Amino acid sequence: MEFITYIDIPTTDLNIDHSTATMLLGSCFASRVGNRLQQHKFNVDVNPFGILYNPFSISGAIRRVLQRRGFTEADLVKHQGMYHSFMHHGDFSSPDKEAALKKISSRFEHAARAIRETDLFLITFGTSHVYWRMESGEVVANCHKFPEGEFHRARLTVDDIVEEWNELIGMLLEIRPHAKLLFTVSPIRHWKDGAHENQLSKSILHLSIDKLQRNFADHVQYFPAYELMIDELRDYRFYDEDMLHPSPVAEEYIWQRFSGTFFSDQTRVINTEWARIRKSLEHRPLHPDGEMYSQFLKDTLLKLDTFSKKYPAISCQEERNELIAKINRHTS
Repeated sequence: MEFITYIDIPTTDLNIDHSTATMLLGSCFASRVGNRLQQHKFNVDVNPFGILYNPFSISGAIRRVLQRRGFTEADLVKHQGMYHSFMHHGDFSSPDKEAALKKISSRFEHAARAIRETDLFLITFGTSHVYWRMESGEVVANCHKFPEGEFHRARLTVDDIVEEWNELIGMLLEIRPHAKLLFTVSPIRHWKDGAHENQLSKSILHLSIDKLQRNFADHVQYFPAYELMIDELRDYRFYDEDMLHPSPVAEEYIWQRFSGTFFSDQTRVINTEWARIRKSLEHRPLHPDGEMYSQFLKDTLLKLDTFSKKYPAISCQEERNELIAKINRHTS
């Protein structure tokens, strides 16, 4: 007897390995998956504009990167002592104008280089609701606590989203003809909109992605993170304290289903080997000045070098430099 509604994920020809250049954009799910990929040494660029929730803000960010149209002080706005960009998440905001612009520009320049070598775009839509800034007519990624009256809130239609993304996918395929796009819908419910409105919003996202799959059958795929959370893990024990976000157990389960769908056996072996090394790298000793810890660092360096020789395409130089610095401090 089965006590869950198990989600059957179709087999796919999309294989993600450590050489796959991947760019992730969208809501929290994109960041969560991206962070896990980073932890496992995949070649990823995660949310260069920060977390973005609606399809138009995500497409606007990609268009800007494709155009290589960087940001200047004119793109920043000041509110309550902080400088913001309406195209970015609040993580990029700062009380110092130059600091905000430097952070924005650094991530933008990296993304502008990476996008022309990207093999896979993992896109997560969070909501079909958008906020139009009435002064400029632009859709903002974040209102940054500006007065509500400066924005007009609307719900995008399926046609709105499909028209925008049809054009954008065409642009991406011009520069990367073999690129793939993997779409997901965020399983995090936007409860402030109300239960019914949240369902309508998510349904629009699902229908839009379905149309894009049919329009670009060889390039667009869908991963059912939403269904895994809402149906397979429907018990509240799989939710965080706010009863909206997935719990760590749920995140781990969805990651395992993601891994099982897109990773080869060899890629999973590499992940397991690296996880053991990462655990050693993250170890915090009880007695950091002891001889045992000194030997532990040297043993970890040896394991790291062995891993690097076995998988030369995976760069471990940053971790190696940090380990050597620790060893030198310990022996000085």
